[in-house]
Amino acid sequence: MGFPLLGETIQFFKPNKTSDIPPFIKERVKKYGPIFKTNLVGRPVIVSTDADLSYFVFNQEGRCFQSWYPDTFTHIFGEKNVGSLHGFMYKYLKNMVLTLFGHDGLKKMLPQVEMTANKRLELWSNQDSVELKDATASMIFDLTAKKLISHDPDKSSENLRANFVAFIQGLISFPFDIPGTAYHKCLQGREKAMKMLRNMLQERRKKPRKNPSDFFDYVIEEIQKEGTILTEEIALDLMFVLLFASFETTSLAITLAIKFLSDDPAVLKRLTEEHETILRNREDADSGLTWEEYKSMTYTFQFINETARLANIVPAIFRKALIDIKFKDYTIPAGWAVMVCPPAVHLNPEMYKDPLVFNPSRWEGSKVTNASKHFMAFGGGMRFCVGTDFTKLQMAAFLHSLVTKYRWEEIKGGNIVRTPGLQFPNGYHVKLHKKRD
Repeated sequence: MGFPLLGETIQFFKPNKTSDIPPFIKERVKKYGPIFKTNLVGRPVIVSTDADLSYFVFNQEGRCFQSWYPDTFTHIFGEKNVGSLHGFMYKYLKNMVLTLFGHDGLKKMLPQVEMTANKRLELWSNQDSVELKDATASMIFDLTAKKLISHDPDKSSENLRANFVAFIQGLISFPFDIPGTAYHKCLQGREKAMKMLRNMLQERRKKPRKNPSDFFDYVIEEIQKEGTILTEEIALDLMFVLLFASFETTSLAITLAIKFLSDDPAVLKRLTEEHETILRNREDADSGLTWEEYKSMTYTFQFINETARLANIVPAIFRKALIDIKFKDYTIPAGWAVMVCPPAVHLNPEMYKDPLVFNPSRWEGSKVTNASKHFMAFGGGMRFCVGTDFTKLQMAAFLHSLVTKYRWEEIKGGNIVRTPGLQFPNGYHVKLHKKRD
């Protein structure tokens, strides 16, 4: 359990520069088995690398477990953030978000997602090189901010994304709120972003638009309903989390996807063939992607699943035991935290042959589309990520534009560095060339 109060927090935060299971987890599994206890930031935590326990934890939400994150996370994401809410309130917010990211919303959004990808790729092709993580994050943030709050960075006097960047850089850091520390900068970034969102919301409430056109309009309608349970505080925390989650996670996935394509010409060839076939089957090759074309991208979805499996974008998912729970030969005490470790499930050689090898074809014939006992890249149970289909849509549209119109070369020197918190692949530069050049 490590030192008093500090526990094994320092060891947990040690960076992992490999694609393998973090050493902190791997060493303790070897020593104690697939389920073990530790102490992180002053809390006793059960760590699960066991697929059966992890699946059980996800599917017993509200009965045996509830969503929980360390106090530092709650502090920086907001006391009323969607991850800290339970029961009816959580379901209510989830249904609200699905009005935007559900099937009908995504169908309407597809042309705009493709157009955004086309414009950015065109812009990047005229540059000497582009740092992919930052460039894709900017692209996705601008698109999401426009759909959520009609934010236009070219017309705004304040840089909303810059505040999120400051927030992210200190997100996985020791919680010392002292000027100059990463954690302090993180809190400042959140405070400034929340101030901007609050001002936008209040301005919109004073001057409501005749024709509601974004998620903010929908939220305001809900707040103003008689007897509503939605407060301004909950609405703003929801906006903050949606903006953060959408651009940070998807930009990471796209960056790693391009790295995987660069490293495997055979996969790139097969992916390109699927998308060029879509173009050949059109009456007008220059017309935009249709919903039917998107749903026909069989190999692309296998590619996205494999990217998500190896990316392990969310390497730890927390819950808290509501009661004493017996599982196999273990007892999980009430009040203890449980940390599900998706990388250990995704890199299990008993389930995935050569688990560190990127192989989209391993998903051929698989009925798994989003979540299962052995695939939890997007969470599981009732808290399965509501933005999963939005992420897949953005990745598919981006890949379609990329492989049909461009080729690229890596600019050597950048590394993809992983940490046991979030993973930040920085310094991965490429040079884009139009295929007709």
